[in-house]
Amino acid sequence: MIPGVGRNVVWMGVVSFFADVAGEMIAPLLPLYMTTVMGAPATAVGFVDGAADLTASVFRAVGGWWSDRAGARKPTVVFGYTLSAAAKPALALAAGWPGLLVARTMDRAGKGLRGSARDALIASSTSKEHWGKAFSLHRAMDTAGAVAGPLIGLWLLNSAGLSYRAIFTLAGVPAFAAVFVLVVFVREKTVERESPAPAALKTGTTKPLSPKFWRFLFVYGLFALGNSSDSFILLKGRSAGMTSSAVVMAYVLFNLVNATLATSAGKLADRFGKRLTVAAGMGVYSLCYLGFARAASEGALWPLFALYGLQAALIEGSFRAAVADASEPENRGLAQGVFQGAAGVLAFAASAFAGLLWTKVSPSAPFYFGSACAASAAILLPFTVWRSGGRKT
Repeated sequence: MIPGVGRNVVWMGVVSFFADVAGEMIAPLLPLYMTTVMGAPATAVGFVDGAADLTASVFRAVGGWWSDRAGARKPTVVFGYTLSAAAKPALALAAGWPGLLVARTMDRAGKGLRGSARDALIASSTSKEHWGKAFSLHRAMDTAGAVAGPLIGLWLLNSAGLSYRAIFTLAGVPAFAAVFVLVVFVREKTVERESPAPAALKTGTTKPLSPKFWRFLFVYGLFALGNSSDSFILLKGRSAGMTSSAVVMAYVLFNLVNATLATSAGKLADRFGKRLTVAAGMGVYSLCYLGFARAASEGALWPLFALYGLQAALIEGSFRAAVADASEPENRGLAQGVFQGAAGVLAFAASAFAGLLWTKVSPSAPFYFGSACAASAAILLPFTVWRSGGRKT
């Protein structure tokens, strides 16, 4: 085991690895399938991804709140992973993009239910001073699955000659493997409470979320408003002349960089401050999206996909650790749910708006807008760190 990181974190990383293999077998192929096979417009891609994110956001809040109230995280996490696993083969049954919308909504509902409860379980399985390392290790293992998944999907498509629908069906195998590992190897951690009064226990009340939490959410929300679905960077690659295989390989590069650097980014977050690390990632994101807006050739896109992996490594583990730090043990699931839920609602708006910008203005417009939002958030976020006083978090 890694010093300071408990076995639950490692096993949850294994669970997320299998789940991401399943999800990422599908993710880079889905926008290509929608636009080239089904003939759906970019607005439909944005709507499907945005609606899926909106569904996840609603269920994140529900899952986090319920796991706090129940005093147990694992049942919610198991149900969420099971629901997502069942949604994978459901994609193969869709006759048009509205059917894909239903299956994707089911998938994201499961993701939402499990996400905040899982993050709270990871926090309760690790001491506070190692949260950055723990969340980033989990993200690294998760993202390793995001490297393997597209490669498996691409091999099944090109070498094995399977159809998109057959690949969607086979994605259910690693998805249910994730459920098996979760049920057998991950241990429950009782929700800690700071000696609440008996009346509070009976009514189920908890401490209110802190001002530090709300400040962080406000600034992160500005970033999320421009953080549209990754489907648009894949469509950008296709519009710049990349083949479908090259688009998938570029997506693999993004995830490979993310997985390679995630643990190091977590160590930086523990040392220099979690929110400052997130702010640095937002700055990289802004530069990356500016590059996507201006790139006109395949050669210019490859380094941008690698840079996109760097921003993900800096942000994805650190923001979860920052939310955990800004909450109390008895409301940590709620905090993760509210935060990720609000970010998901904004992601729906971001993806839907990006689809309109792509169609009505230009394919570069969504990236200019996302770059501006990220730059604004990167500038504002350090001020919320300084305002909080004491040790940077």
